[in-house]
Amino acid sequence: MKTTLAIQSPAPLAPSRLLLVEDDDTIRETIAESLTAEGFLVDAVAHGNAALDHFQDTPETSTFDLILLDLMMPGVHGLDLCRYLRRRSFTTPILIVSAKDSETDRVVGLEVGADDYLVKPFGMRELVARCRALLRRSSRTAHQPAVELLKHGELVLYPEEYCATIKGRPLNLPPKQYKLLEFFMRHPRRVWSRDKLLERVWGPDFIGDIKTVDVHIRWLREKLENNPSQPLLITTVRGFGYRFG
Repeated sequence: MKTTLAIQSPAPLAPSRLLLVEDDDTIRETIAESLTAEGFLVDAVAHGNAALDHFQDTPETSTFDLILLDLMMPGVHGLDLCRYLRRRSFTTPILIVSAKDSETDRVVGLEVGADDYLVKPFGMRELVARCRALLRRSSRTAHQPAVELLKHGELVLYPEEYCATIKGRPLNLPPKQYKLLEFFMRHPRRVWSRDKLLERVWGPDFIGDIKTVDVHIRWLREKLENNPSQPLLITTVRGFGYRFG
């Protein structure tokens, strides 16, 4: 059975989905058409009450990457909607788009949770640029780095998390057992003497009984093998040492 080193990368990004909350029909349609032409997926609603319907579940189930929010609307005011989302831990970036242009209005909008504030009237190129900037910033914050995996059959080791599983079950491995298993999995099929294992896993300054290796391998076998007395993963090569895989 082959041991593999895999890198789990994030899936390709889908088009960003935007929620546009704007009560003016002409402005709403113009913005929606322009952003759609730029490759965004746009859901447009005419008031805050309709927007609330999209956020009745948990933040984890939110399908929007960005919210464009007017302030002066019938029903739920834009600032109240912004407060509501932040209090419920929605982290979706919010861009306020409003005709209210005083410094106080901008400060209040940002303080209640908006990420940016754009004053009407504005150019569509600037709106698109601000949307993309917010999405880039959000993507960097939420980005999960690629995860390195070492796999051998149903045994999976996660080097960056210092943990391993077998058949989906977590293995409770003390540090030396974990390091020994990782070393074996990074060097499958190769035979290692006790001396070399002590040097590579315990370090060249280790002072102790060479049988320490045998003890740790016996403990590993008890956790990994269906029958530790007849191991299949970590085998003994008589006269030479141990081999994984």
